[in-house]
Amino acid sequence: MINRIIAFSISNKAIIWLFTAAIVIGGIYSINKIPLDAVPDITNNQVLVITTAPNLSTEDIEQFVSYKVELAVANLPGVTEIRSVSRFGLSVVTIVFEDNMGTYLPRQLVSEVLLDLKSEIPDGFGEPIMAPISSGLGEIYQYTLEVQEGYDSIYDDMELRTIQDWIVKRQMAMLPGVVEVNYFGGRRKQFEVTVNPDKLRSMGITITEIFDALKLNNQNTGGAYIEKDHKANFIRGEGLMRSKSDILNTKVANIDGQPIFIRDVADVRFGSFLRYGAFTKNGKGEAVGGIVMMLKGENSNQIIKNVKERMALIQESLPEGILIKPFLDRSKLIKSTTSTITENLAIGALIVIFILVFFLGNLRGGLIVASTIPLALLFAFIMMYVFDIWANLMSLGAIDFGILVDGAVIIVESMIFYLHKNKFIGITLSSKKRDKIAYKTSSRMMNSAFFGQLIILIVFIPVMVLEGI
Repeated sequence: MINRIIAFSISNKAIIWLFTAAIVIGGIYSINKIPLDAVPDITNNQVLVITTAPNLSTEDIEQFVSYKVELAVANLPGVTEIRSVSRFGLSVVTIVFEDNMGTYLPRQLVSEVLLDLKSEIPDGFGEPIMAPISSGLGEIYQYTLEVQEGYDSIYDDMELRTIQDWIVKRQMAMLPGVVEVNYFGGRRKQFEVTVNPDKLRSMGITITEIFDALKLNNQNTGGAYIEKDHKANFIRGEGLMRSKSDILNTKVANIDGQPIFIRDVADVRFGSFLRYGAFTKNGKGEAVGGIVMMLKGENSNQIIKNVKERMALIQESLPEGILIKPFLDRSKLIKSTTSTITENLAIGALIVIFILVFFLGNLRGGLIVASTIPLALLFAFIMMYVFDIWANLMSLGAIDFGILVDGAVIIVESMIFYLHKNKFIGITLSSKKRDKIAYKTSSRMMNSAFFGQLIILIVFIPVMVLEGI
């Protein structure tokens, strides 16, 4: 069988050259398409269920939220592990599924369970939601909004947070590969109605009436339509509050024919939501920033490139005096890691080529053997692309060039030995004579070469069957 393959290869050189060209073209194409990262993503197939209830203690969170979520998902198909963390006001339940179930089927199963679970969790104990489709390496880009000198008096942390929520985050939406933009720092703006209890008491108005008035007067409603001149005029009532004056002019009650408004019993001002932490940078006080989360399984290097392009467009739309400053960019780590791998591979290949030429004593023979190195690498990239294996420090850093050239060294060395023994060096041989010598020396040593390569493959079988962490 091996001898027939050798004979076919010698007799059909054009076909072999076409196969070689196909490997080169396919390898170059695969290199440009393989997802590139610094390290492999070892995150298992998991779904996070998060529930927030700021007013509940750790014991209540565990009893009424975490336990119920764990019990509800325990019998889902493919579940291998369930663990939870209960903190003050926070519950995080991690459901680990089998890897062969994919990414979206486990989320669908959990989503169906959560719909039924919401009715079992008491009111005010939070609503469980699923975390975004990301992984442990999902944080690819972190940035802050910074104010230039001279604009410090114009923009405070509340204004920066508002810009982050309504400009930056919204423009980052619909970017392929980005699943979420998390934000932190700054005070989130809200309207606060500060009620004067003395005025309420003097007018006989309760705090419940204030709540009801604000709730009922803060919505838009739609009606039917009126036909006029063969046209339909749609009726729409606009009552959504859009400014402080709208809140101040909201009617609360009517006493003796005199309307009582919010402005008569309370003050309205800008305030902030209750905060549980703060974000600072370089010891210069509080800052506002965000984290761009990548969709699980995406090409991080390409996604970061797209994020940078989008950030450049967002910068143009920001108010004057505000800059987007990245402080964590994983593309730098990827570039540093891949440059190290490239350098090591190049040095290793050059050393192997030098050793081959030196010990074989023949430049052409050494270069022929060395040609198996790039061809083997290109074929490996094709297989990585076919089987969806990422290029990273682990998958590329363990390449052994000595193993790659082992079989070729045996064949070429046998051929050079035969030429020296029969004093064919320096003599011009016919094509048929060269083919005959190539077949004779290759077929004689191919069994030994094949046996050596088979031993190497057997050694790597335990490594290839490993899975998981």
